[in-house]
Amino acid sequence: MTDENIPIKILIIDDDEEDFFLTSRYIKNIRSKEFIVDWCYRYKEALQAILEVRYDIYLIDDCLGDGTGLGLIQEALDHNCEQPLILLTDMDSRQIGLEAMQTGAYDYIAKPEMNSERLEKCIRYSLERASAMKVLRSNERKFRSIFERSKDAVFLTDESLVFKEVNDMTSEMLGCSRNELMNLDLNHFFADPDQARVINNLLRTEGNVEDIEVELVNHRRETMLSILSLSMEMDADNNLYIQGIIHDITNLKMAEKATLKAEKLGAANRLVRALAHEVRNPLNNINLSVEQLAQENITESGLVYMDIISRNCKRINDLISELLLSSSPPPENIREKRSLQNILDESIAAIIDRITLKKVNWKVLYPNEPAYIMADPLKLNIAFTNILINAIEAMPENQGKLDISITSQNGHHLVSIRDNGTGISRETMPHLFEPYFTFKRNGLGLGLATTLNIIQSHKASIDVQTGVNQGSNFILKFESA
Repeated sequence: MTDENIPIKILIIDDDEEDFFLTSRYIKNIRSKEFIVDWCYRYKEALQAILEVRYDIYLIDDCLGDGTGLGLIQEALDHNCEQPLILLTDMDSRQIGLEAMQTGAYDYIAKPEMNSERLEKCIRYSLERASAMKVLRSNERKFRSIFERSKDAVFLTDESLVFKEVNDMTSEMLGCSRNELMNLDLNHFFADPDQARVINNLLRTEGNVEDIEVELVNHRRETMLSILSLSMEMDADNNLYIQGIIHDITNLKMAEKATLKAEKLGAANRLVRALAHEVRNPLNNINLSVEQLAQENITESGLVYMDIISRNCKRINDLISELLLSSSPPPENIREKRSLQNILDESIAAIIDRITLKKVNWKVLYPNEPAYIMADPLKLNIAFTNILINAIEAMPENQGKLDISITSQNGHHLVSIRDNGTGISRETMPHLFEPYFTFKRNGLGLGLATTLNIIQSHKASIDVQTGVNQGSNFILKFESA
């Protein structure tokens, strides 16, 4: 049986039996459709029928013995009724009919004006509208589900970028509850105010912002690299609003950075090994020749030159050994369960003279419980010492502040080494751990390269938060043992 041949089930809710017979007679005279008409005269039974969706459409008299038609409509809608509700009124109750329409009734009919033609139009219109509303609600639920379940931050704002509606991911990313976000605007979260101004200007002039990479800082003070898209739209009342999407690419960028760093280190390592091989072969020949000449009778001035040759050969050989050490990951054979507090204390003790001579104000903040990791303490001491020395050298004398702390979260231990030194520029950051990159006049640029190799061999990560004249914070993340 097709939908056209299925009878329409109608419930007339009226406490006057004569009015019911009159209304049902008008309905039965409608020839374009087949109807099944039932009667209910009790308020509670009618509400139960509505809530159980027993009928396709409901004709509700305004005057019921134990309630009102308007009250029944309101209560049905409060329970998310989606079937058409039509109010039947007396001639002098048009105002009630209009109020019912504003409440959510599909239509109203004045009983003295009722006839088959009027009822047929009212029923047809209400069912068509209900069908359209059903499709709209289905689409709304579908897109609402997409909106809420999106792994991206999806939101609506006004023209000033003040949040009006957000999904759960927006709240999660920005570190605020939905209610808190309703009092904030997107500009509040830009790390760079100049970038916020550029985006606002683009939005005003172009009407949209497509896939622009931005840096945001949430209320947890976490920096996020994100792709931002905004578009200006118009609602049905011709009010402007802005819809936006934020896609967090922080982890992707970190992975890209790690891959690029590994590629650079790999190329540098291959160069070092080739150079060491090519230099050590002639260097061995020089050393052998010096040893042979030492057995000959040579003058005192000749011995001086021989000593110079020997010392410089040793210096070259030591330099090659240092280069090879920096380009090779430490062996993973010496690992023991050690506390980070203990290893850091040993590293600080090794450079305490530097701290004292430069008059650095330093402090440590450790948790009460030992932060255990599986470590090669000797190698990890080298890594910590390199970072500490760089921090001390970056700070002004008598004004240096060095904060060293350990925190634990989610099965990891975080070591923070923060200074108030000169900081590192945005342009320099990509080269920070590259071998042979240094600001020091007599430096080789191997300290942080060696540090990175040691940290990675411990299956740990290192992040740097810095800015010119803003100091630096090296954050090392270790798996707890």
